[in-house]
Amino acid sequence: MQLAGPNGAGKTSLLRIIAGFSVPDEGAIFYNQQAIGKHYEEYARELLFIGHKTGVNVQLSAIENVRHWLHINGYTNEPDLYPILAKLGLVGLEDVPVRMLSAGQQRRVALVRLWLSDAKLWVLDEPFTALDKSGVAFLQQRFSEHLNSGGAILLTTHQDLTTQFENLQTVTLEYRH
Repeated sequence: MQLAGPNGAGKTSLLRIIAGFSVPDEGAIFYNQQAIGKHYEEYARELLFIGHKTGVNVQLSAIENVRHWLHINGYTNEPDLYPILAKLGLVGLEDVPVRMLSAGQQRRVALVRLWLSDAKLWVLDEPFTALDKSGVAFLQQRFSEHLNSGGAILLTTHQDLTTQFENLQTVTLEYRH
């Protein structure tokens, strides 16, 4: 599902509520017929959130960021990270502090999580920001793989999706004064 709408319409706010980072003024968010507020730990295990900001530590290298993410998310067996970094064009940059990378490379460091996470629900706020055309296409290929394996994606983007997603639904939010 894609949330669409102009800047200021509430897309990021809605994603933050759905992710459980903010509380709605009214109502509740349900996942698998359970209110996430009452079952947040279970829900959080099924959720991968990547926001508009990359959520990486710019003082750490790409590989240190990925290892830190794996650690704080309870992954005990570290996979071979180099093939994933290679897919994302980060080999040769894995030991460089993230602050030295371009905006697109920093975004790719954050997106490595999409290849490592076993979460079923991905909530992504502007995942294509700072990516070039090949990066956008590559990311959409990963979306297809996730969807084909039974996963779900909720995202915002101001860019057109270039891949045809069979069951794509778009909800357009409007800006109201």
